[in-house]
Parts: sequence; C-alpha cells; structure tokens
Amino acid sequence: MPERTPRAALARRLRALREEQWPDAGITQADLAGAIGRVSVALISSWENPENPVMPPIKRLEVYATLFATRRSLDGDHLRVVPAGELTKEERERRDELLDELRSLHEGFEPKTFEQVRDLWTFEEHQDVTIVCAPLPEELRRHLSYADPESADFVSLYTYADPDALIELFGHIRARNPEARVTFRTADSLIPDDYTAHLILLGGVDWNSVTRDVIERVDLPVEQVGREEDAEQGGFRVRRNGRSILLEPQFDGGRLLEDVAQFYRGISPFNRKRTVTVCNGMYGRGTLGAVRALTDPRFRDRNAGYLHDRFGEAESFSIISRVPVVGGQGLTPDWTLEENRLHEWPEAAE
Repeated sequence: MPERTPRAALARRLRALREEQWPDAGITQADLAGAIGRVSVALISSWENPENPVMPPIKRLEVYATLFATRRSLDGDHLRVVPAGELTKEERERRDELLDELRSLHEGFEPKTFEQVRDLWTFEEHQDVTIVCAPLPEELRRHLSYADPESADFVSLYTYADPDALIELFGHIRARNPEARVTFRTADSLIPDDYTAHLILLGGVDWNSVTRDVIERVDLPVEQVGREEDAEQGGFRVRRNGRSILLEPQFDGGRLLEDVAQFYRGISPFNRKRTVTVCNGMYGRGTLGAVRALTDPRFRDRNAGYLHDRFGEAESFSIISRVPVVGGQGLTPDWTLEENRLHEWPEAAE
C-alpha cells in the first residue's frame, strides 16, 4: 500500500493530472518533461511515485497548474505550456484553483491565513515606526494653493508625494501596532531618531532621498534607474542569465498601462535591531501596489504566504512585480502568479 501522507497524495494527484485529465491524449512523462523544460523523465517519475515521492518546487507546480488549466496545451505538434498572458478568464480561474490544490498538498502545506505567517507589518511592542515619503517637488506644488503654507487653505499632506500609499499604510500599521509610536514625515524633515526606528520608505530614488541613501548602503543587486536617465520612463535594472535587463513600466502613448514596483525588506543600515522596508514604484500607482500587496484583504494572505514559502525567515529579500493599471487605477499585484513576478532576490535554488 502506498504511504498515505501529503507527499504521497501530491504524487498521486500529479500522476492523475497526466493520465486522467485528458485520457484520450495519452500524455507521457516524456511529453510532460518536454513541456516543463529543464527536467528529466526520471525526475517527473520521482514526482509521481507515491511510495517514495520527491517534492517538486513550487515554481514547477505553477507550471503544472498552467499546463492543465486549458486543453489548448495540447494544440500543435507537442504538449506545451500556454503563456499566462494568453489564458482566458476562465482558464486563469481554473489555473488558480488547481495551483491552490497542489500547494495544499506540497509537503503537507495547508493554506495559511494572514495571521499564521510572519506579518511583515507587525513589529515588536513599543518599537517606533517611521514612514518616509518624498516631498512633492516645488514645481508641482506652486499651482496648488492647498500646498502653499501662506494660503489659508494650506493642507500639509498636499506637500507629500505618494499620499495614497501613505494613507493606506499608516492606518494599517497603526491598527497592527496599537502600542507603537507610528509617525510619517517627508524625507527632508527627518530627525536623527527617525533613522533608527523601523523605517518604511515610500517612493523611489527620483524624489525620495532616503530611499536613495538606503539602497546605496544595502547589498541588493537591483538598481533603480531614474526617469530620463538611461530610459525615458526609468525602471529597475537587474541581471538575468548573465545579462543586464531594465524592467520598465508600459505605456500606450502617454497612458500608463502597467507600472513596475519593488518591495524590499532588510536589516536597517542605521540600526541592526530594526528593519527597513522599501515600497517603491516608478510611478505612484506602483508604490501603492507595493503597499497594497500586503494590506489588501483580498490578496495579503496569499502574498504573505508566498513570501513565507519563497524566502522563509530570510533577513533581506526583494521582489519586483507588475502593477496593472486599469481605468486609471493601479491593481493589487498577486505575487503567487509567476507572470506577475519580474525579479526576486535572493534567487531561488534550482
């Protein structure tokens, strides 16, 4: 009798997908290995062996879910994985359901709630938290009476860049840390004690000087290219397969279709007993997307679970993702979808 464990259950499920999802197709282990790429038939066999199963990495299960989400995988001369961007709404929903099922079987993994994984926005009691925004540049303020301190209508928040992200995050952190002193300031108004608290930096190197100072001090193989430096719209420069690649936002004429956002968490270079977090987009909707990835109640549990699975208890990590813009609104990125993740550091072990 095969061992009745979650590992064995996953092995049986993977075999059933190959043999029973489309029984008329006669998919072989060799067919599957060719479609997944960079795996051997022997490795596929080990994943399907319920008596002594080998656990495939999560990224391989993502491929399985995409492959078996649509019968269009059988179109053509050989089995293939349909690019995620070509899936229909129904196929994406089927892929998500299948991936949740496979993840739940992976080494006894049960989908974790937001409360069960390390909550990156909850800090130890009575530790100060400082949220740092860029000041809105003077040339953008001069036509706003609300941003003029001499105006009777002056509102200080109009002098902050990324106010959407600030309001979203400030309320969330206050709720998560009721005993902490949570403050927010612009980068040009910090006092020395602010630097040694838990630092959360909103916005990129174009306007936020503290983001620039921190990125220069941490060991992170990602460079943010400011707008109109090497590229008109800027982006994040990373290395992939030995080549330097610029991950850029996408436009249609002057309309933003997709921003690029980075979430970074590491040890603060100013106080090793505290953390620094960077939520950074090339534009404001990217910054808000990086924040909402772990505050939006519809996505935060799965995104927190993904970070837990992917990075474990790593002290420092970074993820760069797409932030789609629809109807002028930035959408919360789902990090569990491979096509949304543009770069991760540290790199996953093969």
